[in-house]
Amino acid sequence: MTTIRTAAVIGSGVMGSGIAAHLANVGIPVLLLDMVPKQLLPQEEAAGLTLENPKVRNRFAVSAIDKLKKTNPAPLYSDSFASRITSGNLEDDLAKLGSVDWIIEVVVENLQIKQQLFSRIETVWKAGTIVTSNTSGISINAMVENAGSEFKKHFLGTHFFNPPRYMKLLEVIPGEQTDPAIIAFMTDFCEKKLGKGVVQAKDTPNFIGNRIGTYGLLVTLREMLANEYSVEEVDAVTGPAMGRPKSATFRTLDLVGLDTFVHVANNVYDLVTDPVEKEVFNTPEIMRVMVEKGWIGEKQGQGFYKKVKTEAGKEIQALNLETMEYAASRKISSSSLEASKQAKGTPAKLKALLGAKDRYSDLAWNILKPVLIYSAEKLGEIADSIVEIDNALKWGFNWELGPFETWDAIGLKRSVERMEAEGSTVPAWVKEWIAAGYDSFYQNREGRTFYYLKNEYRGLETRPELISLQALKQQNKVIRSNSGASLIDIGDGVACLEFHSPNNAIGADILTMIQQSADEVRSNYRGLVVANEGKNFCVGANVMLLLMEAQDGEWDEVDGIIRLFQNSMMKLKGLEKPVVAAPHRMTLGGGVEACMPADQIIYSSETYFGLVEVGVGLIPAGGGCKELAMRASQHIADPEVDLQPLINHVFETIAMAKVSTSGHDTKRLGYMRAQDTVVINPDHRIYEAKQAVLRMEQAGYSLQPQEKFRVVGENGKAVMQIAAYTMRQGGYISDHDLLIANKLAHVLAGGNVPAGTLVTEQYMLDLEREAFLSLCGEPKTQQRMQYMLSKGKALRN
Repeated sequence: MTTIRTAAVIGSGVMGSGIAAHLANVGIPVLLLDMVPKQLLPQEEAAGLTLENPKVRNRFAVSAIDKLKKTNPAPLYSDSFASRITSGNLEDDLAKLGSVDWIIEVVVENLQIKQQLFSRIETVWKAGTIVTSNTSGISINAMVENAGSEFKKHFLGTHFFNPPRYMKLLEVIPGEQTDPAIIAFMTDFCEKKLGKGVVQAKDTPNFIGNRIGTYGLLVTLREMLANEYSVEEVDAVTGPAMGRPKSATFRTLDLVGLDTFVHVANNVYDLVTDPVEKEVFNTPEIMRVMVEKGWIGEKQGQGFYKKVKTEAGKEIQALNLETMEYAASRKISSSSLEASKQAKGTPAKLKALLGAKDRYSDLAWNILKPVLIYSAEKLGEIADSIVEIDNALKWGFNWELGPFETWDAIGLKRSVERMEAEGSTVPAWVKEWIAAGYDSFYQNREGRTFYYLKNEYRGLETRPELISLQALKQQNKVIRSNSGASLIDIGDGVACLEFHSPNNAIGADILTMIQQSADEVRSNYRGLVVANEGKNFCVGANVMLLLMEAQDGEWDEVDGIIRLFQNSMMKLKGLEKPVVAAPHRMTLGGGVEACMPADQIIYSSETYFGLVEVGVGLIPAGGGCKELAMRASQHIADPEVDLQPLINHVFETIAMAKVSTSGHDTKRLGYMRAQDTVVINPDHRIYEAKQAVLRMEQAGYSLQPQEKFRVVGENGKAVMQIAAYTMRQGGYISDHDLLIANKLAHVLAGGNVPAGTLVTEQYMLDLEREAFLSLCGEPKTQQRMQYMLSKGKALRN
């Protein structure tokens, strides 16, 4: 097996269609099969269809594909990718399974049904085809116990987490007879092609992520009931205060669905034999009652929380588990929660929370302690290494730290002493490790990570595609640095410009480093990568600084900031060495403009890219308007061909602050050029950017000279302004929106010049700066800026 070119997914429910969508996302044509319906729908009867009609027989798969385009969050990178999925059914199309490279089973979690399905698949199976199950906990070996030995060699579990596009974790579960070469191939394929974080789990109930994660949620619920904590109190503690998602415990359960959670917990309860462990997985009566009432979470409109309409608007209400009544959700505060909030980084947050010694500190400790002990007890049973367990919880449940990383963060030796003093039994191997003189499960030596494995430290595998800027900084690879950015040597003569200001917002420090980096790379390096490891690539310029200067009337200062931004972008664009930008996640406003000078952009698949300055009452002034206007002109080389439609599209994109829904979606908005690409695995983007720099340099890179480009001029401006005026007359935009739109139209049109006039980049930058400065002086723009800073969302005034 060298590659997977085609695939089939059996089962078109939420999970099956989601997996099919993600395969389509990465360019793999998929056959989506389901059962044949047993009866007609009223609309099918009205249309004169019969049960023999292909539209009816393929209904489940057809309906699932249609839903993909309407689902939010979107399972597809682009709606057009749905065309890569073909619908079918298990009676008419079973034989087609013999022509695909990968068959994925995603049917109901019932062992007997799965066994029957795999028996049918084997009758048409082509030798060498990989077959996997997406089960979340049923035994991989039991599913194919009656299959032939060759089939078993090519069979394993591939457990995607939901939703498949967004969740990083994929558990690979080998069977007893799975060919090791198949395991290695699928691990590599799922990481590189599907962009997943792959962990290898053992064939035990619920594997790794759901085994530990479900245990942790049940422990939390029991602690809550035993000590009378409210839903809001538990979520206040088990969210960001502990390095967990904002959805914490009960919002997470509502999202997952209580019925689903109970099923997953019951799976362990039914299969484990240890009475103490079994009792933990015996779901509390309160949860079973909620399921019986249909209070199973968001899909039914209520669970531990529900939204209700009030006279003031929508209100979030929380369930009181004593009265089984809902009341307005309360905001919880305490000294321990505040201490955690003020601390920087998850280790510091945990220490602050646990060290405060109040009611919420006790809750955190009493739910953390059993999870750490249980994780240690299961090492060797559910996975061979602590790394697999830690990664499963980080990638599958969005924990900042896995259980063993958490243990290190709070102090291994000290916490074990406390556990034993409180009567808990800590696994012997943990105590032996401490007795041998070790005080952590992980060590960092000169940027390389070592971890506990069978009573010794083992170095974590180093792979060229996993470039860590953090590790390189620990290895003294920093070339230059200031408070907002660093230039780092990433090897082979390539440097990387990393932003690290708060939220990676662009201020004078980053702009200064951009200029210094251009000088450094020009003299001493083969090329430059612009990338970072922040939560988001860049949320834009430093709005706070701009607002302060504008409110003080320091217009020369504002003008200076904009000139510095523009000059920095042009210096980056004028660098005589290849420049590649590798943005990820939120890349907005100035973040987009920092990517635009690059010779190539390598988008992470999850890149949300857009010029959103109108949200704070401004227009792009760091070259964003100029670049898009210039690209439109360059796209149509014939001066006789009308440029207006392309400029109208640019105008609409900026004026409506449109943001891409993925890296691929940047093409729809007009940001992606022919040379730009998308990398599926975000962990590989810096490596891929570096390789792109090297390819350009080796091919004999030469800087493209600046050339004048044509604009639509005064007549084209009028077209855009009429469109904006029509929007205002229709009540779709405000007077201030219209003012902004008119200034944007002026810039994109190239000002008051005749249509077809050739202009320079600097001319367009001057137009941007003038419009930007005038808008900064508008009180309503300053109100928008203030609102964004305080509320984190746009004000429409």
